[in-house]
Amino acid sequence: MSIKITEKMLAWVLNNPGELSLVEKEVPLPGNSEVLIKIDAVAICATDLEVIAHGPPALINGGLPFNQNFTPGHEFMGTIVKLGNNVDEYQVGDRVAVEIHAGCGKCEKCREGMYTSCLNYGKNYPGNDKGHRANGYTTDGAFAQYAVNHINTLAKIPNTISDEIGTLIVTAGTAIYGLDVLGGIIAGQSILITGAGPIGLMAVASAKALGAHPIILADIENDRLEIGKALGADFTINPNNDDLVTLVKDHTHSLGVNYGFECSGASGVLNQVLYSCRRGGKVCLGAFSGSNEKVDIKYVVSNNIYLFGIRGEGLSAVKRAASLVANGKIDPSLIHTHTFNFEELPVALDYAKNKKDGAIKVIIKVH
Repeated sequence: MSIKITEKMLAWVLNNPGELSLVEKEVPLPGNSEVLIKIDAVAICATDLEVIAHGPPALINGGLPFNQNFTPGHEFMGTIVKLGNNVDEYQVGDRVAVEIHAGCGKCEKCREGMYTSCLNYGKNYPGNDKGHRANGYTTDGAFAQYAVNHINTLAKIPNTISDEIGTLIVTAGTAIYGLDVLGGIIAGQSILITGAGPIGLMAVASAKALGAHPIILADIENDRLEIGKALGADFTINPNNDDLVTLVKDHTHSLGVNYGFECSGASGVLNQVLYSCRRGGKVCLGAFSGSNEKVDIKYVVSNNIYLFGIRGEGLSAVKRAASLVANGKIDPSLIHTHTFNFEELPVALDYAKNKKDGAIKVIIKVH
């Protein structure tokens, strides 16, 4: 199969903080073990909003990403249109969902399989190129018509999955990675998920698919709690109306949950999650906090509670997410609320940032 590729493409670039402009760029060429992907759809993530407004965790040429002709965006799917050297694992025409991170492959963490914690993060520019890549963070991302990716970051998706759902496989991958880091859900074990944003809601669906029980979801927005129920939450709690820890203990025979997954980033929530865990429980942090949090270390130590943090979709979680979605075990369509055209990106970002019209996951159709 041969697909015509133009020499130029449209891409959004980050100028001053909070400022994007639509420009023309050259279509990138795939290198060894890479492919060129025609981007079909890209979802807006809260981290995109952080990058556009503040810079980190994006790192371009060793510094902040502003005014460097940098294109953000990282949760996307598309169609392979060109193969780089030595690529026989994929074919032109394959539809793929894409992980963000491709580590350098050489450092200690990459060799251990923790490529999302690559020790050469951001070192991929002239004079200091260690081979690390992270779409929309340290290299050009997906608010464009084409992108180059290493084959290690790709997950095939069948034609039965729409472009919109294909982008949300990446979101589900983050949730699954969080469950992996906790040690993997064992059927019948309990979990508390705080924050009914995209990752929290996908964590509910993923935990359900893996047999967790009971699954308890907490959030201050009742409409999102209803979506959580549809995705598999056994109990929902609005902390504005009820005491979170008390209700969690009520639902777990006064023992507390086996696992906590904090996806809100809201101030004070982490301690509530800790107090909701049984002795020897495990807690994963899956959201950036807007401020330094005070953590009850005495409670953590005296109750032998384990704390973990995650970054991205490690351990090839996107491939497992793609399989769960393709087999109907996870339905991300419930978190997809809005779709915009490529030229409408600034409007779409506004909807995502301010949760306009109940926005949860906002998707851009590129082609």
